[in-house]
Amino acid sequence: MGLVRCQLGVSLDGFMAGPDQSVDNPLGRDGERLMHGWRFAEPADPVDEAVMTEAMNNGAYIMGRNMFGPIRGEWHGDWRGWWGEDPPYHTPVFVLTHHEREPLVMDGGTTFHFVTDGIESALRQAREVAGDQHIGIGGGASTVQQFLRAGLLDEIHLHIAPVVLGAGERLFDDVGDPQLEQLEVLPASMVTHIRYRVVH
Repeated sequence: MGLVRCQLGVSLDGFMAGPDQSVDNPLGRDGERLMHGWRFAEPADPVDEAVMTEAMNNGAYIMGRNMFGPIRGEWHGDWRGWWGEDPPYHTPVFVLTHHEREPLVMDGGTTFHFVTDGIESALRQAREVAGDQHIGIGGGASTVQQFLRAGLLDEIHLHIAPVVLGAGERLFDDVGDPQLEQLEVLPASMVTHIRYRVVH
């Protein structure tokens, strides 16, 4: 059975998104600095390339509704995610929501499934399709916090950018005192990658 793990860009002061998130600014004010400086650098740092290749090696994903899009309440319109018609996942994605919606089939093998009965149900469905592959837990912070509180997260991979946001969506709020074992530290030119095991 694969691991349940998350890959998150965070600031030095522990935020994974800045304040004032909006349709035009989905990561909040200055939040793009957490990933874009190193993720899309030219030329790419070989360490970053290797880390991101491994990060996308999942058989399924789970994400919160806020990561999928800005719509609140009942679904309306034809919002299809932030990523265009060919999202980067290329595997089933289970979106946590309180409102039913039919599965959304995209190009490249990504299908978004909308789960209304909680994280345990989403994880069960993800395991069914992932088999022995890993399951990636996407954002936002609330989704990761739910999995951490429930003891359902095996590893946390942090990509720490040399950025101080001062406010926004903090990753480790309201998660108690999880026991983390450091497994790996990989310094790169614009970010530090740290991998932790969650000790259950």
